[in-house]
Amino acid sequence: MRIDIISVLPELMESPFQASILKRAVEKGLAEVHFHALREYGIGKYRKLDDEPYGGGAGMVMMVEPLDQCISELTSQREYDEIIYLTPEGETLNQKIANTLSIRNNLMLICGHYKGIDQRVRDLHVTREISIGDFVLTGGELAACVLADSVIRLLPGVLNDEQSALTDSFQDGLLSPPIYTRPEEYKGLRVPEVLLSGNFKKIEEWRHDEAVRITTERRPDLLK
Repeated sequence: MRIDIISVLPELMESPFQASILKRAVEKGLAEVHFHALREYGIGKYRKLDDEPYGGGAGMVMMVEPLDQCISELTSQREYDEIIYLTPEGETLNQKIANTLSIRNNLMLICGHYKGIDQRVRDLHVTREISIGDFVLTGGELAACVLADSVIRLLPGVLNDEQSALTDSFQDGLLSPPIYTRPEEYKGLRVPEVLLSGNFKKIEEWRHDEAVRITTERRPDLLK
């Protein structure tokens, strides 16, 4: 998989891809992540990227020309399965979306700034808009890292235990059940006996029941 990320501040995103699972995915050749500095496509002597909105109002808007030129250059080199704009107005990222994107080959992520991007960029290029939650960030870089992480970890060979991703929260529409490891007792709190029983059928039943209980208590909307 290849992910191209367009950003005003690409340096903000370098660190997450230089450690742990994301670093391993890149080193194994399972994922390519390329950052594109939008400033290189800026207008005039000072590489201008933003301007005041037509009609007045607070804030600045990212101009159409730099983004159009950058996106057009990238799309001339390869075909993208999705060109994604990270924005609060997009559909909220969930596990189903991550699963779907994980089987794509080429993704482009556009990081917004200021009050957002000129609508014509969305009309000309964007195929999907995604939000990571009902809140506003100073830019789309952190959202792009979240999206990339949620997708890359699902690629075959990235995790040491590929079954692990299949048992994550939300994969079956439920939150995860409680998990325990050694020691069996700590400060008076014991591991549930069923997990020590060796009866895998009962263990799976317990885990399912607990997942349903926790989901009912914390996220009943998922059960709908």
